Amino acid sequence: MRMREAPADGEADRSKAGAERAETGATVRTRLAAAKAAAVAGVRSRDRMQPEALPVRDAEAAAGGIRSRAKGSAITEGYGASGKSGRGGVRPDPRSAALAGMDDAMLKQGRRKAEWMELRLPGELAAAPLQQIMKHTPLAPKLVSKLAQTKGIVQQGATLRLALFPREARDFPPDWMELNVLYEDDFTLVVNKPSGYEVHPSERGQRGTLAHGVAAYYEMTGQDVRIRHIHRIDKETTGPVLYAKNEFAHYQYDKAMREKGIERIYLALAEGELAQDRGTIDLPIGQDRHHSTRRRVSETGDPAVTHYEVVERFQGYTLVRLRLETGRTHQIRVHLAAIGHPLAGDGLYGGKRTVISRQALHGERLVWPHPWTGERLSVRAPLPADFEAALGKLRAQEME
Repeated sequence: MRMREAPADGEADRSKAGAERAETGATVRTRLAAAKAAAVAGVRSRDRMQPEALPVRDAEAAAGGIRSRAKGSAITEGYGASGKSGRGGVRPDPRSAALAGMDDAMLKQGRRKAEWMELRLPGELAAAPLQQIMKHTPLAPKLVSKLAQTKGIVQQGATLRLALFPREARDFPPDWMELNVLYEDDFTLVVNKPSGYEVHPSERGQRGTLAHGVAAYYEMTGQDVRIRHIHRIDKETTGPVLYAKNEFAHYQYDKAMREKGIERIYLALAEGELAQDRGTIDLPIGQDRHHSTRRRVSETGDPAVTHYEVVERFQGYTLVRLRLETGRTHQIRVHLAAIGHPLAGDGLYGGKRTVISRQALHGERLVWPHPWTGERLSVRAPLPADFEAALGKLRAQEME
């Protein structure tokens, strides 16, 4: 009887890798089938759902001493300097709570004076070593070290001055455009991006992007700062875009993005009628090798999770609110198309342009931690006219 030879190590590894890929592919296909099934089965309610209600309070700015140019009131959700609600939900000991309260009060009373942020140190800190004092600020050790090397930290008795606002050369030429500024202070700018504009250039020499418009806005308002966008949205998508005005804010916002501390909430008009009132789409997204600008659900893609809830139902369409747990390129467009409900107007992913001529996707709300105080701020962007018109047309049809 002929014995079968054992495979070589390399062959065994290839067989194992192939089996793992097959298992991963089967898992993705199973999840995609389940997501599609959930989209076509369940309770079909044509009642309009009420918009979400969130326990928030209004505020003009994140901190009393920070100059605000807010065009509309931001919303703060009662977070402290730690950026965590209720200090992480763990009952602190009295001494930690007292120190945290002291930090909050000190940061909120800070005042910008030209290039400097000036703080009044409480008695408990005024006599402490500078290294200990800096632990009570939100500055990362790397930035503290950089400021120290450039003489950007000055203490005189109970006064601490930090050079957080140096004058910078703008890194984009200005192109004037009318910007809808949703919120602004010394650290932050939030702009409501219209459709038809890219957030920043996608090729060398390109002009007329939102970055060029922000550069023009900074020039007209006398602000010598670089253009630092924190996230992007697609060219035809509308909604808030967050900008950092200095290196410190940029570091804080990048960290918040990595830790999922910045929340983006969207409204989308999907084709078809989603059966479930709410759900989660958990499907990896990768590059479509047959189309340079498309993305697709792929077993070798990056993890991507989208949560959705139905806001309003129409004949043949569903208005949904979506929250991103991850931020993949075209994530909402790919996920909704994958379960058989592409965005209205999204020709790239199979949507028809019957009620709107672009993808019906709008950034409704942006929630972020203020880089200096840690308070949670929120702005809402009004629906653009073409999205409103599409909904008006569908509502009129419902009345017929």
